[in-house]
Amino acid sequence: MPRQYVVCGRMVPRFGARRISMLLVTLALLAVFSLLLTLPGGSAASPKRFAIPKSFKSPWMNKINPFKQPSHAPHRQKNDTDGDSWWYSDWNWLRMPFSSSVTLDENRALLPMLKERTPIYCYYANTVDKDRSSRDAESDLLLAWRRAWWAQGLKPIILSPAEAMNNPLYEEVQKLPDLTPELKTELMRWLAWENMGDGLLAHHLLFPMGPHDDPLLTFLRRGEFPTLTRFKGLDDGLFVGSKGQVAAAIKAAMASPKDKKAETMVAAVESDKKENPFAVDDTPKSLAYYSARQIEALYAKVGKAITESHAAGLRSLTQLISAHLHLTWQNIFTGGIAVVKPLPQHTTHLITPAYELAQRLAHCPENPLPDTCPPNRPDCRPCDDSKPMKITTPSSYSSSRTLYTIGTVPHPYTSLTLNHLKTQLNIPWIRRSSPRDAWLTSLTSSLFDAAISTTPRLLRFKEAVASDDDDTTPGGSGGGATTFSKSSKSTSTAKTAPTAKGGACRSLWLPAESPFPTDLDWHFGFALPSVATYTTTASSPGKEKGGNAPPPMHSAKDGPPPTPEEQALEPALLRAAQAVVQTTPTLGKGRLGPQKKKEELVLRDAVEAWNLADTEAWRFARAYLARKTVERKKWEEEESRFAGGVGSEKAKSSITTSSAGEQEKTKDKGDGEEGKEKEKEKEKGKGKAGGEGKTKGDDGKDVGDEKPDDNDKGRGGGGRRTLRGAWDRWMDRD
Repeated sequence: MPRQYVVCGRMVPRFGARRISMLLVTLALLAVFSLLLTLPGGSAASPKRFAIPKSFKSPWMNKINPFKQPSHAPHRQKNDTDGDSWWYSDWNWLRMPFSSSVTLDENRALLPMLKERTPIYCYYANTVDKDRSSRDAESDLLLAWRRAWWAQGLKPIILSPAEAMNNPLYEEVQKLPDLTPELKTELMRWLAWENMGDGLLAHHLLFPMGPHDDPLLTFLRRGEFPTLTRFKGLDDGLFVGSKGQVAAAIKAAMASPKDKKAETMVAAVESDKKENPFAVDDTPKSLAYYSARQIEALYAKVGKAITESHAAGLRSLTQLISAHLHLTWQNIFTGGIAVVKPLPQHTTHLITPAYELAQRLAHCPENPLPDTCPPNRPDCRPCDDSKPMKITTPSSYSSSRTLYTIGTVPHPYTSLTLNHLKTQLNIPWIRRSSPRDAWLTSLTSSLFDAAISTTPRLLRFKEAVASDDDDTTPGGSGGGATTFSKSSKSTSTAKTAPTAKGGACRSLWLPAESPFPTDLDWHFGFALPSVATYTTTASSPGKEKGGNAPPPMHSAKDGPPPTPEEQALEPALLRAAQAVVQTTPTLGKGRLGPQKKKEELVLRDAVEAWNLADTEAWRFARAYLARKTVERKKWEEEESRFAGGVGSEKAKSSITTSSAGEQEKTKDKGDGEEGKEKEKEKEKGKGKAGGEGKTKGDDGKDVGDEKPDDNDKGRGGGGRRTLRGAWDRWMDRD
């Protein structure tokens, strides 16, 4: 018999299970509402407003609010797609671990804002009396100049006389009597710069050769120039300033009493010491200026080649500069190259393209003077293929500033297929047996404790892919992302570690299922060697046999290497996984059949739902690399219309085609000579008769008055004139 309770002499009625449950629920609701009503907060205007603890006031908690009303997706942005990649740029890219919280689309990646690049201008006088080989060599050198500055985060633009002619001061400069040809060329250069606005004016032989986080390069990328500045030791190599300051300097040079004898803008402007518009800064350590003086003093062989043959000498100089850029990159990353290999047991074939790229980066490029150093780095360590850069294949990521990281980011479907060597996946196995987000967990195993969730791991990965050194935005790497330290067993929140900042300039992440990029020269800033070859015997006495062979792609720290039978399965499994990942629902009947494709799409969606962090990492890395490619192609397509298209990939390809055509045309010697005579006559007819007050160049022609090519239309419209500028007399500029 159940026990009967008595209170104050009265029997307490028994409650059934249903009544007890209702009572407990009522008490719980009362407690919740009482807590909300007694929380501090609100304002004078709304004193009854509910206040929420600070721990719940994060944007991430707001996104998962089940009572939040639905909203429209963010608007489409300009140039936000490339193939299957689709992205949205926002300042708060590091506040949300998953892009769909902001984009409201599972396939749309949330990327950092695309920063506006500071323009750096180079003046090129496109003369008409140069032979084809010289123009091609000049275009290759300008292409190397553009590539180096683009990799440093600036926007290189080649100016020509058309921009100078659009300047209102152009007519006044033409009327100045008794100007030296050198000063008139300098004035044309500055007129073109002032016509474009703020930015940098650099010589085509000035190259950035320093780390990406160098203070001067960071200052140049910022694009804020309070004063007109030149630098010691660079002569006319680099000027920075605003549009108004540049215009004032031009007027000061035009009014200078010594303009009849001066040959440079600096000499003309600084003749009056009381009104010197230039602020002189120290000699920069991150800029290399290959002036005539430096060429003759440090690279006499190249200088002699230029004197003997202009085209051949310029090609040798371009090769030397590209080799020095590569050498500088190798000297910056003294820790070597890390080809990360998460889940290392069966991903050898997956990382093969990244490993081959690392070998090309560690390989010494072709160099006419292999034992030389850049002008700004006389104490560099020359490249030696017998002692190449160290290449490792760690299973986790390290944020060391002296280590360059190359990563291959697979889709979770690909990583599951390879890691378990399974030709067929099924949903029960995915749900019950496969680990969640195994790739990202393995990649960040050296940064986080095993008990840490994937949210901070995902944020750290995004920092490694896209954070910049000079990123000071609220959503950037300094934006307060939560980090969990592995050194402590307890979960402690802290600001983002400083070593995570600037990961974009110290790493490259390649989607495993996408074609290998063909424009990596623009990413690194120099031409990569086509193939890296390593000998297995000593190239000089005293070196052990095999000392310069590349390391194996599987580290002994990652356990026993896979068997040859297992390695033989990886290529076929990778191809099959790539086909599934690249399949879209809009595809028609293929070789696998529509029903088979539908099943594969269901499995792929199930894998993505089970591995949200791995999927987000893959989409983020793919979209970030695609956006960089779209940005560069759009810029190059626009700039190829100016300055005759010199210094662009388009001009390089057309040069190759035209050169082959010329070789075919000149088979008949008689016809070739006749064609040359006609071409000379045609070029002579393009010149404009000189008038009074015109300055004569070295060849007797009027400087600044040649008619442009019909296809060469500059910024601002109007016809384009060409003049014999500093390029043809670059050996005499010092």
